[in-house]
Amino acid sequence: MALRIELASEPDERSLSPSPAPHITIRELKKSFEGAVVYDRFSLDLGRGKVVAVFGPNGCGKSTLINMVSGLTPYDGGEVLFGGKTIKNTSIGYVFQNYREALFPWLRAIDNIHYPLRIMGLDRKARERRVDELLSKFTVPIDFSRYPYELSGGQQQTISIMRALVVQPEVLFMDEPFSALDYEMTLFMRDQIQQVLMTTTTTTMIVSHDLEEAVYLADEVLLLSRRPTKVAALVPVPIPRPRNMDTLSSPEFVRTKAKCLDIFRREAKL
Repeated sequence: MALRIELASEPDERSLSPSPAPHITIRELKKSFEGAVVYDRFSLDLGRGKVVAVFGPNGCGKSTLINMVSGLTPYDGGEVLFGGKTIKNTSIGYVFQNYREALFPWLRAIDNIHYPLRIMGLDRKARERRVDELLSKFTVPIDFSRYPYELSGGQQQTISIMRALVVQPEVLFMDEPFSALDYEMTLFMRDQIQQVLMTTTTTTMIVSHDLEEAVYLADEVLLLSRRPTKVAALVPVPIPRPRNMDTLSSPEFVRTKAKCLDIFRREAKL
């Protein structure tokens, strides 16, 4: 057998640099509901600034996962850290699926956005600067003096997203944020979210029941197995941003979606 000998070359700095530390570290997470095991010693690392879409079979615990990671649902065992910090020392934002119940109906749209900043103790001028800066990143025509029930579904969900982002969170969680919107508004809101996330370093976890949406929005698609839930795969999406409607038919998008679909079919046993 021939041996191949190469002269030593100058080392590549990137190969000598340590891998960046994960932003979200999940270790040995456990969760059961009424004796039914959903998660058993579940571990995962997610990179800082990544947009991760969570996708998997029905009932695998997609929403349960982000609710545990975000601190909304207690877990039975394990640990979740954010850059080495606990959830109590981490700024987070959360966009709920049911935006109609998430917004305060007695507050005008603009006051719903201001609300978390008031809780943080920011004075009015600081709040207005923060809100004005955020509003400039969205192109949805909204009368912010109206109450939530006077707005369309897409406008209400936009307010929910703005309220989550105005605190400038380290980590943003979104639980099927577009599932109650029609297709046209869903496409529009995907692009709005993409536009905003491109301007931040916010680590984001998005639960989606739509594989096309998951691949379109994500830097990585987290594919989950059936219960007890494990990581089936963490699939990178090597498609540059900004993405648009043409992206959906690009060869790389089609290949990535097909790869995710193959893994999903295996895990869902379709």
